[in-house]
Amino acid sequence: MFHGLMGYSFSWRHPIPVLAPLRTVYAIDLPGTGFSQFVSGMDCSFRGSAERMLRFMDELSIESCDLLGTSHGGAVAATLAAIVPQRIRKLILVAPANPWSPRGRVLIPFLINPVVAPLFVRLAPHFRLLQEFYFRRLIADTRRISPGTIDGYLERLRSRDAFEYGMSVLRSWKHDMQELESSFARIAGIPTQLIWGDRDGAVYPESSRELQRRLHHSCLLMLEGVGHLPYEEVPEEFNRAVALFLQG
Repeated sequence: MFHGLMGYSFSWRHPIPVLAPLRTVYAIDLPGTGFSQFVSGMDCSFRGSAERMLRFMDELSIESCDLLGTSHGGAVAATLAAIVPQRIRKLILVAPANPWSPRGRVLIPFLINPVVAPLFVRLAPHFRLLQEFYFRRLIADTRRISPGTIDGYLERLRSRDAFEYGMSVLRSWKHDMQELESSFARIAGIPTQLIWGDRDGAVYPESSRELQRRLHHSCLLMLEGVGHLPYEEVPEEFNRAVALFLQG
């Protein structure tokens, strides 16, 4: 299970109890996030992260698996599947970052500007209101999320490491999207469940149409009135859909 850009394994606290009886579950903090250490100079491109996860699989002798990824983690999951399609049984992509959603094309170049980036990394860990604003924008109806959700996400954003990691991801974003576009041809045959909220303002729901066209064995669940984090807003519906897909 691969979390989103500013998330960590905390994202999966609702799905894990439902999925654990069906599979051995690995909810990974990608290096630089959550409780995983960030190493300066680490390759944080989609491919770099995917290759680290492949080494993780090899170390644990995981010959094949199902992959679940959300947002940035969905792009990493798709990249990993393209590297070793023969080892991926099923894909679950939750509003995956993709080349057909233009969100961020203006903001990302601004954030990675050599003048702006150091200031952002230094100041962002101390601006809780900015962090809260970011996460609340990802949720269509905050009344549906459980108590402590926002605090749980913000807990791991007090360190500069999280923002150093985020900047490292964004610096290769344009190239990564170009590479990702060509990756879908290599995973077109993998059974794939796409899950989206129709009020997602981070990765536009309209981009799901192009993904469906390219992923020949895919189905789409579009959740009405839900934002970018369906596993937070409608966890029961989300968990039921994932479990049914895994069980065939």
